[in-house]
Amino acid sequence: MSTLHVIDHPLIQHKLTIMRRKNTPSKDFRTLLDEIAMLMGYEVTRNLPLEDVEIETPICKTTQKRIAGKKLAIIPILRAGLGMVDGLLKLVPVARVGHIGLYRDPETHEPHEYYCKMPKDIEERLAIVVDPMLATGGSASDALKLVKGHGAKNIILMCLVAAPEGVAKVQADHPDVDIYVAALDEKLNDHAYIVPGLGDAGDRIFGIK
Repeated sequence: MSTLHVIDHPLIQHKLTIMRRKNTPSKDFRTLLDEIAMLMGYEVTRNLPLEDVEIETPICKTTQKRIAGKKLAIIPILRAGLGMVDGLLKLVPVARVGHIGLYRDPETHEPHEYYCKMPKDIEERLAIVVDPMLATGGSASDALKLVKGHGAKNIILMCLVAAPEGVAKVQADHPDVDIYVAALDEKLNDHAYIVPGLGDAGDRIFGIK
């Protein structure tokens, strides 16, 4: 069964509070999202497999640990997911980056795919699908289906803020995918926005509104 992990580190909560403020400028919003993504990355990657490797320090030879096998694939859901990529790449610079393009119909709130590009060896990597907002769960669920369709077997969904409705949708459709969030908010409103949320993350990242 899918597990929801709420990463409530004080630094993350502090930065998220600033992001929620409606008057926070886009530049600060982007910087804070980048910082939170990096901080969340420590927890998301906590269980990466390790292997022994022999090295030589300035003092002697020794057996130490390194990450085993292929590293990560970071898969942002366009467009807002792009704001979380650099934070994770600071932790794992050798990670491959795929992209999934989905847009939400303003009337039905249903997601539609317009782009999908995955690393060729994604089946050998831990795929971290990233999107700041987990609202209805429709886009995230469709994105996870696409990633699985390209062969990924080990997948995590990482979001900034989630609504209970979105978490329930993803857990029902993808019980094998754990979810990591910085905050589980109250609910969705009539327009499928998270309450209290932080508005449209994509618009705020890129200064559209």
